[in-house]
Amino acid sequence: ALVGENGAGKSTLVKILAGVHQPDAGTILLDGTPALIHGPAQSRALGIAVVHQEPRLFPDLSVAENVFIGHAPSGLAGSINWRAMRKAAQALFAELDVEFDVGAPVRGLSMADQQLIEIAKALSVEARALILDEPTASLSAHEVERLFTIVRRLRDRGVAIMFVSHRLDEVFALCDRATVFRDGRHVVTANTSELSTADLIRHMV
Repeated sequence: ALVGENGAGKSTLVKILAGVHQPDAGTILLDGTPALIHGPAQSRALGIAVVHQEPRLFPDLSVAENVFIGHAPSGLAGSINWRAMRKAAQALFAELDVEFDVGAPVRGLSMADQQLIEIAKALSVEARALILDEPTASLSAHEVERLFTIVRRLRDRGVAIMFVSHRLDEVFALCDRATVFRDGRHVVTANTSELSTADLIRHMV
């Protein structure tokens, strides 16, 4: 978990890992090896995927098209293999244990469903590190539980999850460790089993 008050630097760190900003200090380690991330394409190539609070999807394209945007399976003469793309999208959602009409347009889907499409997008590029930037802010309790079930499944498969949240009960429900930022600085990283809510709040403020 990454926690901190507004302005603590959480979003800046997410943007650095996504390749949007360049760090002016510190080192990014990926599998223990220093990594330089010069842009979003390189971040994706390194296996880092970000699911934002507001999903960034194309509403008039289908679910499958959104999942494979920019890396669709190709057919003859470089054309898109639409059948293979739909089949691959269905396989990804089956992996997440979610039912979707992958040929339907994204427009009109709930925020929770759109976030699952973003997670499927991350899986389609075989993401090794998934960053969830305040994903529960506009979800119902039932939708949050479904999201957490899927995230735990990914974690158990070896995907590293960074969960950014203000909701401390969710931090303790989902995360093994918590890192606190305050005023752009790292304050503490500790196992959640060794922290209380009061501890986290004290570090945050």
